[in-house]
Amino acid sequence: MVPPGGAGQAQWARPRADVNRGLRRGAWYRVVALTPEEVILDVNHTARAVPRDGVEIVATPPQHWSVVPRPRDAVRVPDDWGDRYALCPACRNRTVIKGRASALRCPRCSGVFHIAWDEVERS
Repeated sequence: MVPPGGAGQAQWARPRADVNRGLRRGAWYRVVALTPEEVILDVNHTARAVPRDGVEIVATPPQHWSVVPRPRDAVRVPDDWGDRYALCPACRNRTVIKGRASALRCPRCSGVFHIAWDEVERS
């Protein structure tokens, strides 16, 4: 196992939208270590190994709402939210998206962030 990104350089990973690994889809987690096959993530202060091909890895976690397509196996996501929801980059709270606003305030942490509509259009 090697530390991610070299000395002093943190990396972050989030599960791909179509992969259920028991992680919150759209949420960024700190990378603890990398192996050729796995990424070890810090999930609520617990190391969790996930396959590398099931995550997206970046040097800095984006500070915008992730737009998550509603998974078929969604848990605790209200039906009236429709086919997608937003995930807060600061506290990982999920919330409904109404219309096509450019920014959204988190009802949990009160952070205001832009919504990453471009990610939806690329997928």
